[in-house]
Amino acid sequence: MAPLKDETVEALRDTIHQLESRVQQLEAKLGSTGGNASSRGSRSNSDSVRMILMGPPGAGKGTQAPKIKDKYCACHLATGDMLRSQVTKKTALGREAKKIMDQGGLVSDEIMVNMIKGELENNTECRQGFILDGFPRTVAQAERLDNMLSEKNQKLQHAVELQIDDGLLVSRITGRLIHPASGRSYHKIFNPPKEHMTDDVTGEPLIQRSDDTAETLKKRLSTYHDQTSPVVAYYKKTGIWKPIDASQAPGQVWKSLLGVFEKEKQPSTTGSLLSRIGLKG
Repeated sequence: MAPLKDETVEALRDTIHQLESRVQQLEAKLGSTGGNASSRGSRSNSDSVRMILMGPPGAGKGTQAPKIKDKYCACHLATGDMLRSQVTKKTALGREAKKIMDQGGLVSDEIMVNMIKGELENNTECRQGFILDGFPRTVAQAERLDNMLSEKNQKLQHAVELQIDDGLLVSRITGRLIHPASGRSYHKIFNPPKEHMTDDVTGEPLIQRSDDTAETLKKRLSTYHDQTSPVVAYYKKTGIWKPIDASQAPGQVWKSLLGVFEKEKQPSTTGSLLSRIGLKG
């Protein structure tokens, strides 16, 4: 039998990764409608994705987070959206947060962490894990988050930072288009929707945020760097921080993200399958 070529091996590896991801998705869906509680719980702990997605405005979080959500059956917790939802629903935490915001104050770390905790406990989408977007912004918040997860016998797996030079963000931001309901983002030049100003999935109108201007961006970037540097240092110490070059095309950024996730999952799943068929390497 002729030896397999490198490209053939790589193609087989990719196929195996795709099949296993699909199996995980199907098992997760079955777990949400059937099976005993203990089996669902053990699957959530072993195969879930629990991560923070960091990056400056325009780095691509709105593009990549929905992809992570779909692939790993996790919930996307964008804290700004979550806060507005709680206020709109007039929950106890929402009423408390609204009172603070109406007075011009900042919502406390305790309220934010409790909102996240509530989502993890009550949102069925969070059963297989979560993607936190916009929190934590300080070391104190990171510590509170770790303590809350520890009480649930969980811990973060990844703190991924999308890195990009500030100068490249101006053209990205000023051409950005948003689907308000889902948070999906597009770009007039780099990632245009299939139809002009229309969301690819729902067909609903896209908008351009009023604060997506070069002047506003510079202020937001300055605030982001001041806040984020200590948080990055915190997660570097814990060993879960991973940098991703966000100046690449969105498809390549996605491949880089998959590399982070699959590297952790490969020894117990993909690695064993590859070794069975003699393709591990």
